[in-house]
Amino acid sequence: MTLLQESVSFEDLSVDFTQKEWQLLDSCQKDIYKDVMLENYSSLVALGYEFMKPDVIFKLERGEEPWIGDGEIPSLDCAAAT
Repeated sequence: MTLLQESVSFEDLSVDFTQKEWQLLDSCQKDIYKDVMLENYSSLVALGYEFMKPDVIFKLERGEEPWIGDGEIPSLDCAAAT
């Protein structure tokens, strides 16, 4: 039997919220989201995956709310470091 091995990307492991969806989460759910997203990113980096740091990770590291605008398409572009 031949097994096909595909690469995993951060997009495969991430979840995006609109501002409205984000506001429906309680503080515990937001904390879990932050912890899981940062852990997923750290795990991929530790495994040697090379990619630009996603905007959502920059936002979470700065303590900002990670939601995307309504109708906005999630972006993995590298945010400018401040």
